[in-house]
Amino acid sequence: MMATAKAWSERVRQSALARNSVWMFLGYGVRIIVQAGYFVLIARALGAHEYGAFVGATALINIVAPFGGLGAGNLLIKNVARDKSLFAVYWGNALVLLFASGLLLLGGIVLVSHWILPPTIPLLLIVLICLSDLICARIADVAAQSFQAMEQLGYTANFSLLPYLLRMISAAIVFLVWHRASAMTWGWFYLGSTLVSCVIAVSITNWKLGAPRLELSRIPAEMREGFYFSAGLSAQTVYNDIDKTMLASLSTLDATGIYAAAYRVIDVAFTPVRSVLYAAYSNFFRSGQQGIEASYAYAKKLLPRMIGYSVVAFAGLFLLAPLFPLIIGKDFARTVEALRWLALLPLLKTIHYFLSDALTGAGYQGLRSGAQVFVAVLNVGLNFWLIPAYSWRGAAWSSLACDGLLAVVMYGVLMSVAAKEARLSPQLSAERV
Repeated sequence: MMATAKAWSERVRQSALARNSVWMFLGYGVRIIVQAGYFVLIARALGAHEYGAFVGATALINIVAPFGGLGAGNLLIKNVARDKSLFAVYWGNALVLLFASGLLLLGGIVLVSHWILPPTIPLLLIVLICLSDLICARIADVAAQSFQAMEQLGYTANFSLLPYLLRMISAAIVFLVWHRASAMTWGWFYLGSTLVSCVIAVSITNWKLGAPRLELSRIPAEMREGFYFSAGLSAQTVYNDIDKTMLASLSTLDATGIYAAAYRVIDVAFTPVRSVLYAAYSNFFRSGQQGIEASYAYAKKLLPRMIGYSVVAFAGLFLLAPLFPLIIGKDFARTVEALRWLALLPLLKTIHYFLSDALTGAGYQGLRSGAQVFVAVLNVGLNFWLIPAYSWRGAAWSSLACDGLLAVVMYGVLMSVAAKEARLSPQLSAERV
């Protein structure tokens, strides 16, 4: 046993991927605990109705949040992973794009929110969440991506943990002071915790990696690829989160709260896979310089263990589902059924995320985004049909169908690209979108 532990420890020290995966897993492991505490406190403080109002507004805003910065964080990772001397330029350009686009998106959300969200959700709450998630959170995310590009994922893990830690502290204050608070009250604390985490992340990034430098002439040439990144992330948010917004509009806020609570547990279960995805992301870009076969081969090295974990996670979620209402409160008793319906999602997500990153690493983000947008549109259509008839159960069926279809579509796109590259010369295959 000691020899095995020593061998594993030595492997972690020698392998950058293993070391960074451990950092992300530890960071996300602590984050799971913090998220659990935050979720229990805020669910009890708000109740299903007010929690549903908050989640409904957040889900709508998260759909457009990826367009903040026009893919600046992903462009930073791609370029800095290949040439670290470019960091200051991409960091500076990202900050400018994030701030300007965040304000524009805030104005757009304010204009359309009264057509999409129920009138019981205050406009000020929407503004507070916009400031938090469209500007502060996005800047903190790019700070974390900066260290991801440099393969210093200890900082990435800590930056990802920090806002949740501050939110848990804020949720504890809300619960202890108000015990049963409104979504509006929580909105102020939500913005405050995100703002503090943003300031800390930017300060540390400037200190450790260097101050930002502007080279705005680079922006126009990369706007198309940046848009592909943003469109893909937005589509990903649509098929992950639009059901919560549509539940708030087409069903009830109670149903939204029940479904959102179950989905939060699924997100926690997906954490180990997400940790490996974060650690491997820069490597996908490096291997992808050799073409789709190289990036796909890299994905196939990682997939078997992640699929094995996801199968175990499915069994655990299904069997342990009855315990969750005992933790988060009797208002969420129906979460048991919702959680069992959604328990297959980590497996489906594992497959399509690794296939998708193989495409992105090889330069086919446009194809990946196209597939994601197709599935996102289908998800919206299914939700319009299923949610009015079946409430949160319809949203669960739609999620399972769309994540399963996305895995199939991504595999088909990847195989098609591989066949095309095999027919082309190395010079032509380098001219990828």
